Amino acid sequence: MPYGSTPSSTSPATPELLPERNATVRADSTGKISLDHIYTQPDPRAYFSTLRELDYAIPQLAKPYFTKLLQEYKDATGVRHPTVLDLGCSYGINAALLRCDATMDELYERYSGPGSAEPGTEEMVRRDRELVRSRTGSRTTRFVGLDTSEPALSYAVRAGFLDDAVHADLEENDPTGPQRERLAAADLVISTGCIGYVTEKTIGRIVAAAREGGRRPWMAHFVLRMFPFDAVEETLAAAGYETVRADGVFRQRRFATADEESQVLDTLAGVGVDAGGVESEGGLYARLHISRPRAASDA
Repeated sequence: MPYGSTPSSTSPATPELLPERNATVRADSTGKISLDHIYTQPDPRAYFSTLRELDYAIPQLAKPYFTKLLQEYKDATGVRHPTVLDLGCSYGINAALLRCDATMDELYERYSGPGSAEPGTEEMVRRDRELVRSRTGSRTTRFVGLDTSEPALSYAVRAGFLDDAVHADLEENDPTGPQRERLAAADLVISTGCIGYVTEKTIGRIVAAAREGGRRPWMAHFVLRMFPFDAVEETLAAAGYETVRADGVFRQRRFATADEESQVLDTLAGVGVDAGGVESEGGLYARLHISRPRAASDA
């Protein structure tokens, strides 16, 4: 997602080759390749055609956990029409999976399969709006996206995946009044890979906005193991949250190059994470952190 262009620490970009696409790419300070270009196109085709080659799967793996947590939130609070705020939402992928009860394989075929290059962006928007109308997924849930990519947000809203969007960089700036109102409506805050680029600064600003709106949203963040979650957890604890880590690990995607693998393994070793049997097998992995207000932590 676009937030990924600037991790919490930076070093000179490292040019290298992505063999599958024969395109020059660069790596950030963690060694992870930069894919910024796929988040700023007028529609999601570059996103899906690129990530398909890397076996990107984390939104699909996250879907049942988000579905379960949404139901738990409804049961615990009595809120029948919750609002989900998706951090680093790009083209509204998590919303599309939940709202349309779609799969990543289905979306890969839709945007990068045979014939997908033929229609223009406006036709893609029309087809996606029809998809949303024809599906019976999370119809009682409202989806709001937060991202720094205006083209991705615009597409997601026009296609009907998102109900609303916040185009902002909360790492650098406080939200404006209208942005704060949108953030304040969140009942559940989710992410599938932006934490580490998004830090406790963004999370703290979302919590502050939610408090102004009288809400204490639950949170579920899939975080790459190379990024410590401690600072985010401490910020949430200070705001009255309890965080638990779900069992298991979740494969985000395979490594794009040998250099990426080597550098990410070095980053993991540097933060004290044993990659044996996990990233050492050839891919990036995440852990799921679920945070609830303490009064609801056992709900």
